[in-house]
Amino acid sequence: MDLIVRNVRLPDSSAREPVDIGVAGGKIVAIEKGLAAEAETYDAGGRLACGGLIETHIHLDKSRIIDRTPPETGRRINPMKQVAALKSSFTVEDVRARAQRTLTECILHGATRMRTQVEVDPAIEMRGFEGVQSLIADYRWAIDIEICVFPQDGLTNYPGTDELLIEALKRGARAVGGAPRYDTDHAGQIRRIFELAREFDVEIDIHLDVGDAPEAMDIHLVCELTEQYRRGGRVAVGHMAKLSTMPPSEVAALARRLADTGVAVTVLPLTDLFVMGRDQDHNIRRGVADASFLVEQGVNCSLSTNNVLNPVTPYGDCSLLRMANLHANVLQIAQPAQLREIFAMLTERSARLLNLTDYGIVIGNPADIAVIDAGSPEQAVTEIRQPLAVFKRGRRTVRREPAELVRPV
Repeated sequence: MDLIVRNVRLPDSSAREPVDIGVAGGKIVAIEKGLAAEAETYDAGGRLACGGLIETHIHLDKSRIIDRTPPETGRRINPMKQVAALKSSFTVEDVRARAQRTLTECILHGATRMRTQVEVDPAIEMRGFEGVQSLIADYRWAIDIEICVFPQDGLTNYPGTDELLIEALKRGARAVGGAPRYDTDHAGQIRRIFELAREFDVEIDIHLDVGDAPEAMDIHLVCELTEQYRRGGRVAVGHMAKLSTMPPSEVAALARRLADTGVAVTVLPLTDLFVMGRDQDHNIRRGVADASFLVEQGVNCSLSTNNVLNPVTPYGDCSLLRMANLHANVLQIAQPAQLREIFAMLTERSARLLNLTDYGIVIGNPADIAVIDAGSPEQAVTEIRQPLAVFKRGRRTVRREPAELVRPV
């Protein structure tokens, strides 16, 4: 063996005694108590270990531009217009440098897998795609990255964008998405996304149904097309903030439709808290879809970061555990079983959303292991406990020392 991670508690068995994880050739080869073998050793001291955290929805390409676009004043804002005005000035080198800083923070906070959204259109052309794509091989030692290419500022009403989507798919994008809210023809954009997904046999991941009222939701067409194209299990929708404006009985009915159709949901708490409810000056709605309620209805859900330090979300440290804690606070969740499910929305459920078949601490899987400074998934979420050690294919990639109180002598 090359490595033994000793004394870990696994997410599905935190009440049991700790076990050891044996690694050889970058893969997990043993999981047992008191593993008898000689190898490099890391003692987790009874802490929680998982197969690394997973970012299912983040925008590396437009992160860290808040210094170029100060936040707007007043209740009504249009941050997407601010970002759109900057895109023609983005260079490949600029995108790469900003994306690299954000990617580094994600890795330091325990992410070992990622799907990043990347915009293409005639303003930015392929520069954002090239800047992010250049990081994939360079950082494979720490994280596996896939690109979801999408049109942020319109498709049917933005000539030249369709050709760029096709080029990105030919150049390795593994998912295609959309933002029909910004298209004059919502249905036309959604239909084209499904056509491209079928043509290139890629996943679908669409920004969907952000708004302050439940009318005119696009999710119904997405479900219809998922069935028509037989894409169940390969479609995800992000945000779904309009769900927060609906009574539970209506959300439950729609959730059952999502579950039956095989459409997953990624909830992005930080962004939706910042942009929703801007039409109100008091008693402001939260605007965050209840992922926990959706899971109870059978929908697969993930929680993710979305934007970092830009006009859409002028905050962020790339901690998925902070995002999980935020979701639990906003949706007023405290039951241990629900907290464990929230942790799964950063791990197993995210892996299922991305259709990863080699995720988790299982013999034969890649030795991607995050050791979190907690004894259980519940504690990791409630206390925002960060990883102390992360391993990618058996090689250590992150080192963090626990904080220590220095008492007077």
